[in-house]
Amino acid sequence: MSNAGSEHAAAGFDPLRPTLMRVAYRMLGSVADAEDVVQEAFIRWMRADRSAVREPAAFLRRTVTRLCLDQLKSARRQRETYVGPWLPDPVVEEDEVEDVTLPMMLVLERLSPLERAAFLLHDVFGLGFEEVAAAIQREPAACRQLAARARTHVRQARPRFKVEKQRGLELAEAFFAASRSGDMKALGAMLTADVSAHADGGGKRPAAAEVVLGFDAVMQQYERVAAWLRKHGSTLVRVGFVNGLPGFVTLEADGELQTTALDIEDGKIAAIYVMRNPDKLRHLH
Repeated sequence: MSNAGSEHAAAGFDPLRPTLMRVAYRMLGSVADAEDVVQEAFIRWMRADRSAVREPAAFLRRTVTRLCLDQLKSARRQRETYVGPWLPDPVVEEDEVEDVTLPMMLVLERLSPLERAAFLLHDVFGLGFEEVAAAIQREPAACRQLAARARTHVRQARPRFKVEKQRGLELAEAFFAASRSGDMKALGAMLTADVSAHADGGGKRPAAAEVVLGFDAVMQQYERVAAWLRKHGSTLVRVGFVNGLPGFVTLEADGELQTTALDIEDGKIAAIYVMRNPDKLRHLH
């Protein structure tokens, strides 16, 4: 292939890369794995007989989806031996992302790979079932059933409450201040009665081995955390949206980054998601 042909092919791929990354990340929950999948799709695109490809975007979505399905088979085995609660890699943005928030990604994690692919491609990315069928190599009718089953699981999970952007960021800042200073009265006023706290250390950094459930247990945990942080320090790096939820990035005393995301229900914090696994925070440096 001529250099001009290669440059033209690469130039055609670049505008599609962000969408392909969104598909791959929402399928896999890992930024590094999504980047690997998109790079492999790029290599296949460069080798393909592109003169036979009528719709490059559809061709590349199919390629990325199939690569993700292959990846999920091995990812599932890895999750079975994962130390402590598993959370998706944190993606930090200035604005709220509506389509797939952190709680929904945890619901998707419980679906089969094919259910996840059908739901994401149809319900989130708006593709017709003919294209979904081509991507996952199943009949359109089967894809409809897969998406419908996934939709039922998503609906059964706790519903998503819309939070006004500024209010969400204010709550995140207030939670940071109270949890670091040890102002337990202020902290308690922000939490729902059935609040849960999820921390992913991946066995690489200290984190609760299981999800902490209920107001009293979460308060006790944060009382211990605050006492330690008052001694060792925690620096706020930025406030924003972590996987679509209000939250913040901090630099902790061990020199590592940490993200905290808050699921807010009726103005109170219903779930706290803390990412401490350094492997999943590398892309934020």
